[in-house]
Amino acid sequence: MSLARKGQHWGTFARIWHVYDAKWQDPYKSAEIIKHYLLGTYKPIYHPLNNCGDHVVVINSKEIALCGDEWRKRVYFHHTTYHGGATWTLAWELHHKDPTLIVEKAVYRALPKSLLRRHTMQRLHIFPDEKIPEDMLKNISNQIKQLRTVPVQLNHIPRTEVDNFPQLLKYPKNYILK
Repeated sequence: MSLARKGQHWGTFARIWHVYDAKWQDPYKSAEIIKHYLLGTYKPIYHPLNNCGDHVVVINSKEIALCGDEWRKRVYFHHTTYHGGATWTLAWELHHKDPTLIVEKAVYRALPKSLLRRHTMQRLHIFPDEKIPEDMLKNISNQIKQLRTVPVQLNHIPRTEVDNFPQLLKYPKNYILK
């Protein structure tokens, strides 16, 4: 086997590290995208019994966005396996306790139910902010595109750009806003 062919063979089976920014993203829609990279379904060698998935690093899980009243109405169930050990936790309470749990539960739910699901979840690394350990940061070679673009906040736009923006009308100097 030639050296180029060996490199191509190695590149096909290598695990790639991807980063996904969850800022202002719906965790359940994001989980469907993350699932494809964790399982490796985009690779030509994919097979349901083949463990060829990649690592995914999710950052900014503290700043996820749920639709509508989901923060108040979505409930997460947990049972301790003891009598009377059933608890239901609202989404905002769970997110306040651990900002990575909602994303983790969404991805776990999106993965197919098989014996490989637990091992697949070990390749998911979730961080509440943008601080990634240095050893993981060295491995990252791809960025997964966000579903929805994060809008720029008005207080982050430079003052010169705001002043140079064309105005539709000019208020008189003695105009009072009510």
